[in-house]
Amino acid sequence: MERRKFLQGLTLTAAGLYTSPLLAKSVNIGPLAVQLYTVRDAVAKDLEGSLSKLAAIGYKQLELFGYNGTFFGKTAKEFKTILDRTGLKVVSSHHTTGLEVKGKGTLSDGWDKAVEDLHLLGAEFMVCSYLQPNERTTKHYEILPALLEKSGMATKKAGIQFAYHNHDFEFQKSGDFIPYDFILKNTSADLVKMESDLYWFAKAGQDPVAYFEKHPGRFPLWHVKDMEAGSGIFTEVGNGTINFDRIFAARKIAGLKYWFVEQDQSKLDPFESLKISRDYLAKKNF
Repeated sequence: MERRKFLQGLTLTAAGLYTSPLLAKSVNIGPLAVQLYTVRDAVAKDLEGSLSKLAAIGYKQLELFGYNGTFFGKTAKEFKTILDRTGLKVVSSHHTTGLEVKGKGTLSDGWDKAVEDLHLLGAEFMVCSYLQPNERTTKHYEILPALLEKSGMATKKAGIQFAYHNHDFEFQKSGDFIPYDFILKNTSADLVKMESDLYWFAKAGQDPVAYFEKHPGRFPLWHVKDMEAGSGIFTEVGNGTINFDRIFAARKIAGLKYWFVEQDQSKLDPFESLKISRDYLAKKNF
């Protein structure tokens, strides 16, 4: 992805916000994007304050989670107002299937309204984010491509690209097929793109670059998060074992458009973890 220079002369407020010496220089990093799930506890307590804090430390684009007919209890218009005040842009949003765990805003219930609301926010992508444990069966996998394509047709009408986000379980054989390969083979490359979670690829012992080369142009979104040596748990980008240089070298063949920093769990305050990831990325040309 071509990243614009945006951090030159960045000055944070005097209210104790952290500043890295790296940010005083012009670096090829911006605008950084983040999966909002990383700071979910803070968002639940103070939505606008959390968004402002993300913006202050350099994260200007968002991927959302938890849409249920509202955005954290706000209507689309109310949430858009908050985004405008904090200077943030929504690029993408995560949604579950609704096949077994029912709920509004899922692929199976209230999808048209979800598309309408994300369109109002100016989102470019909507993503099937996760399969519940009781949805990871051969029966569910076999009907999943049709649901993904139906969802993708609805988003396409609104000018939004649909995608599927992986974990590690899609690489475990189900029946006589590998679910991830089955999804790729049985969905349209136009209607259903893929969001590559680099941590979960590594956790499953899979090489994302091999998939990029086999299915060029199909991976416009990535989750950039790292794996701690030994324990295999989540850690800040640059503090783990994943070779991001090698993976980002394949970004053109992957068709990369946006990548999101995410850390599902952190030993530190999540905002501190995001600062550490930011400082590592400031030294890169991703």
